[in-house]
Amino acid sequence: MTRRKFSREFKIEAMKLVTERGVSVAQVCRDLELAESVLRASVKGTRVETGQGRR
Repeated sequence: MTRRKFSREFKIEAMKLVTERGVSVAQVCRDLELAESVLRASVKGTRVETGQGRR
């Protein structure tokens, strides 16, 4: 099995669904066929960088 690669734009749009539109991480992952752990880590990192999450 080969590892899938996603464009930067795809990743940004997936995170926006969670952070701006309020769609759950689980739902976005089901819709886009992603692993939850990957998206959760990205969203968490973004929230920390913008001061919205815990450090």
